[in-house]
Amino acid sequence: MDFYIKEDGVRTSFEYGQLNISGDETNGFRPYQLMVASIAGCSIGVFRKILDKQRIDYEDIKVTAEITRNPDEANRIEKIQLHFVIKGYHLNQDKLVKNLEISSKNCSMVQSVKDSIQVEETLECLELTK
Repeated sequence: MDFYIKEDGVRTSFEYGQLNISGDETNGFRPYQLMVASIAGCSIGVFRKILDKQRIDYEDIKVTAEITRNPDEANRIEKIQLHFVIKGYHLNQDKLVKNLEISSKNCSMVQSVKDSIQVEETLECLELTK
């Protein structure tokens, strides 16, 4: 990966497109947003693969991330709370919680930060009716 300095931040390019990084949200993604997006995106992606492999039927999954930062230590990320909301018919909450625990252990981003950032995952099932 190559990164280039620009007047209002940094840019890089990938096959999918260009990424602008900046401390100012009007000029690009802030570094902490990219960190949280990587962790949340990896976590939901692994969770989805597990559900699909087990043929668990669901309509939608949403993840909300709440971030705790420490202003006294360079505004570092100390905790990320990921709240999963899964919508579907005949969902088994216990099985889904176990699958979420498995996904956390297999998510490369969660595992990469586990000794420096507390990642807490919770799950809520919304049962749909026909």
